[in-house]
Amino acid sequence: MKALGIVPARFSSSRFPGKPLAMIAGKTMIQRVCERAGMARSLSGVIVATDDDRIFSCVSSFGGKAVMTSPACASGTDRIAEAAAALDAEVILNIQGDEPLLDPAALDLLVSLFENDSSLRYGTLVTPVVSENELASPNVVKTVMGRDDNCLYFSRSPIPFLRDGSFRDVRFWRHIGIYGFRRDFLFEFGKLPQGDLEKAESLEQLRAIENGVPVKAARIPDWRGISVDAPEDLVTVEEIIKKGG
Repeated sequence: MKALGIVPARFSSSRFPGKPLAMIAGKTMIQRVCERAGMARSLSGVIVATDDDRIFSCVSSFGGKAVMTSPACASGTDRIAEAAAALDAEVILNIQGDEPLLDPAALDLLVSLFENDSSLRYGTLVTPVVSENELASPNVVKTVMGRDDNCLYFSRSPIPFLRDGSFRDVRFWRHIGIYGFRRDFLFEFGKLPQGDLEKAESLEQLRAIENGVPVKAARIPDWRGISVDAPEDLVTVEEIIKKGG
């Protein structure tokens, strides 16, 4: 089964303009993401989908592959769908461009979900919530799953609600924003109607659940990736890299 990783990357950002080109210990962030993703044994290639000539040139300069996409793309998923239309792969991974420390083995685990279940159309990654502050943060997306590891819901609120007991009595799961699509579903996804849950939570993955498409999660016991959301996050990532992380 052929699987490809696509990294959507745009220059504009309200909180961190030019984020893909930010330098981290001598390399741009987009280069570090591509290099880490390229270590995944299950991927036949990693491609950057961008609408910016500066990002395209940067990727080309370090020997990576990039494709230009329309600036009208409303989301990263729309951008990878446009790029994937000209590519040959059964499974497409949407790899976030702000995860310079992502674990290649996690991408392999995500691809394995599709290898082990021919009916699976949409998959993602989850990892345990490690603190009560993380559980309470609306910036950390939580999910609950059934015994088959199909996600029942995603929320910015703490779920499940603790009526009795304490944080340590329940295993809470945090969503890692890396997605896998079966090729046909990637093109179908953008045509599905947005429901009230997606609009309320501002979480794109709820669109699948609201339209009756199961979302299966692969569990990562110890996720060490760091999402770079602001310039100050670069300092943390550089310190980890300098220590050999």
